[in-house]
Amino acid sequence: MRRIFIIALLLMALAECASAQYFGKGYWDVYWDRDKQTGDSIVHFQLLPVYVFDRGIDRRRYLKMIRAVRKVYPLAKKAREEMAALEAELCALPTIEAQKEFTKQVEKRLKSTYTPVLYDMTRYEGRILLKLIDRETDYTAYQIIKDFRSGFVAGFWQGIARIFGNNLKTEYDGEGDDRMLEQIVVYYEAGLL
Repeated sequence: MRRIFIIALLLMALAECASAQYFGKGYWDVYWDRDKQTGDSIVHFQLLPVYVFDRGIDRRRYLKMIRAVRKVYPLAKKAREEMAALEAELCALPTIEAQKEFTKQVEKRLKSTYTPVLYDMTRYEGRILLKLIDRETDYTAYQIIKDFRSGFVAGFWQGIARIFGNNLKTEYDGEGDDRMLEQIVVYYEAGLL
């Protein structure tokens, strides 16, 4: 009697996981199927892809990228929202002078809000942030500064970034060089990290 009760509890727990499509560690979908010939129920787990690293340094770099994405991806999403709101408000302003004044006010507000956060970042996290901003907005940081301020200001900040080993013209390539970064972002968005 006790064994039947335990088996029933296990089956109910598995059925609950399957019906809710619980995102557990290592898999992202669970479903049940019935074999037509034997009538047996079969559980199917769709597993997440797993990276296998030959060297310990490669694994440490991967984990470092995960930590960086956790820290800077919310900032990239916020940048997308801010840019969309800024574009909408700029289109509503009647004159170029009003637009310039508005962008200066927005720049002051953004500097006061995000300067402490950016000072707390490493150069590596800054590089990841630049790539993720390009991923989210479809514009490089250089293009954003050039469009909203001027080419001279964009060139100045590009020079400062180059001194510290970064590049504002960094583009995101989710199919090529940034394939692993894309996978980490997808996992982060799905809540698996």
